Amino acid sequence: MEAPSIKELDAAERPREKLMQRGASALNDAELLAIFLRTGTPGRNAITVGAEMIAAAGGSLIKMAGLSTQQLRKLSKGVGPAKACELAAAFEVGKRLARQMAQSEPLSSPEKIYNFLAPLLQPLNKESLRVVLLDTRHRLIHEEEVSRGTLNESLAHPREILRPAISHNAYGFVLVHNHPSGDPSPSEADRALTRRIREGAELLQIHFLDHVIIGRERPGCLPYFSFKGHGML
Repeated sequence: MEAPSIKELDAAERPREKLMQRGASALNDAELLAIFLRTGTPGRNAITVGAEMIAAAGGSLIKMAGLSTQQLRKLSKGVGPAKACELAAAFEVGKRLARQMAQSEPLSSPEKIYNFLAPLLQPLNKESLRVVLLDTRHRLIHEEEVSRGTLNESLAHPREILRPAISHNAYGFVLVHNHPSGDPSPSEADRALTRRIREGAELLQIHFLDHVIIGRERPGCLPYFSFKGHGML
């Protein structure tokens, strides 16, 4: 059965009109995508195409946000180069805005660390280990990726993690990595790495403030795990 065109919908249900009358938060994910897509394909309006794209990307905007323009095009025949670029740009603006908002105040809790790095790490399909360097007031000095891939000693050696803290003369640092599965529960490798980094930081007299694992939003569960919050650091 063909979906009605956007023009055939009641005015209050058309994405653009709905946004203007009720605000962007009133639109669901497919309707927001329809704003960028503007047009659908024969028999499928822009809202339907948006819903199909979300399903093809794994069911969430978070996963879609990690795709390249080439991968976005493969989600639907209705997405050409221009639309793919517009979507990629919109996702990047969202990531940067979320990071800048989180960065505007001291990164003094695992929740603030999560808000700062989740937009960057949640879309990834590989683990990314990052070090967040802070001053005595927990203000950001520097943040960088130190390894990409499954955590082990060869990819995440303590010297590679501690080197940025030394070179930037940081008061302390927070270790952060993501779990692409969405479950932030620490693995044994995560626990072992935390112990090794703690020992190295103590020798160098650098404050190892926390190790935060970033997952995804799940009902009834925090989307992150804090080693300090669980008394493990």
